Amino acid sequence: MSSPGTLLPPVREEYERPLAPLGDIAVEAPLPAGKRIFAHAWLRKTLIALVLVIVWEIAARAVNNDLLLPTFSATLSAFVQGILSGELLQKTAVSMSVLLRGYLLGVAFAFALTSLAVSTRTGRDLLTMLTAMFNPLPSIALLPLALLWFGLGTGSLLFVLVHAVLWPLALNTYSGFQAVPATLRMTGRNYGLTGLRHVVSILVPAALPSILAGLRVGWAFAWRTLIAAELVFGTSSGSGGLGWYIFENRNELYTDRVFAGLAAVIVIGLLIEHLVFDTLERITVRRWGIQQ
Repeated sequence: MSSPGTLLPPVREEYERPLAPLGDIAVEAPLPAGKRIFAHAWLRKTLIALVLVIVWEIAARAVNNDLLLPTFSATLSAFVQGILSGELLQKTAVSMSVLLRGYLLGVAFAFALTSLAVSTRTGRDLLTMLTAMFNPLPSIALLPLALLWFGLGTGSLLFVLVHAVLWPLALNTYSGFQAVPATLRMTGRNYGLTGLRHVVSILVPAALPSILAGLRVGWAFAWRTLIAAELVFGTSSGSGGLGWYIFENRNELYTDRVFAGLAAVIVIGLLIEHLVFDTLERITVRRWGIQQ
């Protein structure tokens, strides 16, 4: 009960307002079946690959010289035979073993160098100077030095692989760190994060799209550098990788096996690109909304 003289808020009477008819709603016609099918990226890429295969087959039959350009069917047969015999798989395992070691070493060095660059002014100057000096230098140009310093074997391959991975990854990572908003940096400092903890907890998650781009570029550089290096000195203890497989078959004029080795290089590159990097990007930056 309210006391006498208390003012009460006005009460409006309840009422219902009839809704106006919606009328005819325009419904978009469904896309034709052809457009719905071609909306899938994987199908479009598959069709492009089929077109390239057809062009290859036609060009090979027009040349009519298996030493110059074997047909796709002959290359596919050599590829399947190489897998069934185990030779192609063994060469691939050798190459991937060396590649993973060199790639991981390059990633570790790049992370250490960029962490130093964002923490100290001297580190920033060091990164800027080293990337300006060595990033334009092709890894394959270091083969003579690698042979002198590490000999004919895995050590030389690891040396050129680290060079191939280190500089593009360091540049992309540092660019990502520089693009992190100042608000996030100040938030980390307010929580008492400094040095390596600040890099790992604040900068790395915020710069993850740039880091992933650097990892992709570093992988591509490392893969092609490894194949080129193995073409020159790929043997170690009597065994070599895919590059040496291509070189040996070229010397023996097995052009179909040469193309099979090249096809293996392409297939592995596609698998790593789509199964590893696309999956990593999908479960991180796209899932977190950092990148569309």
